[in-house]
Amino acid sequence: MLAVRSLAFNLAFYVSLVVQMVVWAPFFFLAPRKQAWFVPRFWSRSSLKLQEWLAGTKSRIEGAENLPQGPFILAPKHQSFWDTIAFFPYLSDPVYILKRELTWIPFFGWYLAKVRMIPINRGSRSRALKQALEVARARMAENRQLIIYPEGTRRPPGAEPSYKWGIAEIYATLDVPVVPVAHVAGLYWPRRRFMRYPGTIHARFLPAIEPGLGKEAFMERLVAETEAACDALLIEAARSENPPPLPPTAVARLRALGVEVPTGPC
Repeated sequence: MLAVRSLAFNLAFYVSLVVQMVVWAPFFFLAPRKQAWFVPRFWSRSSLKLQEWLAGTKSRIEGAENLPQGPFILAPKHQSFWDTIAFFPYLSDPVYILKRELTWIPFFGWYLAKVRMIPINRGSRSRALKQALEVARARMAENRQLIIYPEGTRRPPGAEPSYKWGIAEIYATLDVPVVPVAHVAGLYWPRRRFMRYPGTIHARFLPAIEPGLGKEAFMERLVAETEAACDALLIEAARSENPPPLPPTAVARLRALGVEVPTGPC
C-alpha cells in the first residue's frame, strides 16, 4: 500500500507541474514579476496538499515571525526536493543561485528567466561565486530574498555537517540578515528514492543572524544553531507515533545524542 501511495503521489506531482505550467502560462508571462510569483506559490501549496492526500505526509512550518522585512538570505538544510519548494509561500520575491543548464530546459527555463534567477557556470567555483555575488547584490537592492543551501548538495538526515565557506562570503558581501532553516524532510521524501513516507515534516525558520559578524563567527553560529534545531526535530520524528524508516546516518546521529532507536529498514 505504501508503494502504491508513493507511486500515486509521484505521478500526480509531476503531472500537476506540467499541467500548471501550461495552464498558468498566460497569466505568469504577462503579469509583473512579483505578481507572477502567485503561480509558484500556488504550485507549492497544491504540491504539499497532494503529498498530504496521497502519501499521508503533512507539512508543518513554524517560525515565520523570524523572517525579516526587506532583503535577507534564507539558508535551509538541503535533504530533499521538498525543501526546494516548501518555502515559496513565505517569501514575497525569492531568488535562487542555480546552474545555468537549468535555464536551457524548454518552458521550465522560461519560467526561471521570468522571475530572474541567478544562473551561474559552475565550471570554476571562484569565478562562479564572484559572478553570483555581483548579480545577488543587484537582486538584494530590489528587496528580494536569496535562497542558499549552505551545504550545497542534498545530504541524508543526521549526516555529518558539511557547510561550504561560500555562504560566509555571501553573508559578508551582501550585508543582510541570514535566516537558518531546520528540518528533517529527508526522512519522509528521501533523496534519490521513490518512496514517500507518511508522517509530518516539521520545519522551523530560526532567528535571523544579523549582519556584521566576522566570517568565522558567522559560520560557527550558523552551523551550531541549525544543527541543534535539526537534532531536536530528528529526535521528535524518531519518537513520533509512526516514525519513518531511519537511514544509517540518522540512527548514528540519534545514538550519538543518547537516543536509542530500532535499526529497521531504510
